[in-house]
Amino acid sequence: MERTPGLTGWGLVGLWVAACLVGAGPAVAATASGKVTARGDWRLSDDGSLVIHTKTGSAWKRCAEGMNWTGKACTGEPRLLSHADALALAAATAKADGVRWRLPRVTELQRLVKRGESPHRLDPVLFPGGPREWHWASTANVRQQSVNPYNYGNVMRGVNAHNVNQMAFLHGWAVNLSSGDADSETPKRNLLPVRLVRPQPRESTDR
Repeated sequence: MERTPGLTGWGLVGLWVAACLVGAGPAVAATASGKVTARGDWRLSDDGSLVIHTKTGSAWKRCAEGMNWTGKACTGEPRLLSHADALALAAATAKADGVRWRLPRVTELQRLVKRGESPHRLDPVLFPGGPREWHWASTANVRQQSVNPYNYGNVMRGVNAHNVNQMAFLHGWAVNLSSGDADSETPKRNLLPVRLVRPQPRESTDR
């Protein structure tokens, strides 16, 4: 039987490995030097300081607030803020930069977590050195509900028809960037890291 050149022995193994790599995980784009420029639905801005979600057009700083992008890594310590201070920071940053920076919604923060890996985590290539614990979200926490005054759990927590909505006002949404879990009962006075999001910036088309 005639054999096809290059498709025997280690050649077949090489083809099999290549096929597996092509079909495994999200597409990764890199420069000739090996520097990653895109991963799946995400790509880096021209200067590498922003991570852009190609499907929604949202752009994120590679570093949490309080940290600085050096061109290679995030340095410094993340700022820990209350929910009110996080909203104020977003407004001040938007005014200073002239772009619509804002606090992200729960679903937007959850999108940052790589769920295809175990354990889930914030992508360390796109967001290097960032905090992975709970982060503030802007999603409104509105709970207009009736309360059973005879429920044991409500009695133990001191929840009643008069204070349940006030308690909802005092709590906000946060997302854990190590797991993607969301919590709607985080006291707004808690101090958490912050990541801001903005529309995709216009970039030069000159190459």
